[in-house]
Amino acid sequence: MKAPKWRDLSDEELRQRIKELTEEIFNLRFQLSMGVAKNPSRVGQARRDLARARTILRERALGLTRTA
Repeated sequence: MKAPKWRDLSDEELRQRIKELTEEIFNLRFQLSMGVAKNPSRVGQARRDLARARTILRERALGLTRTA
């Protein structure tokens, strides 16, 4: 999901997605270590999504707005 769609989510929805992504990353890393991961590149995607969600929450907490 791209950043504009992330920005449409409420703070509570973002927090829920952060929780889900954190769990997903943990599970994916565990699968990688066991050698049973179906899509190893998903770890990178999930980490980027997690960073986007945390960045947007932080911007809102600081009162910053982005227009681009």
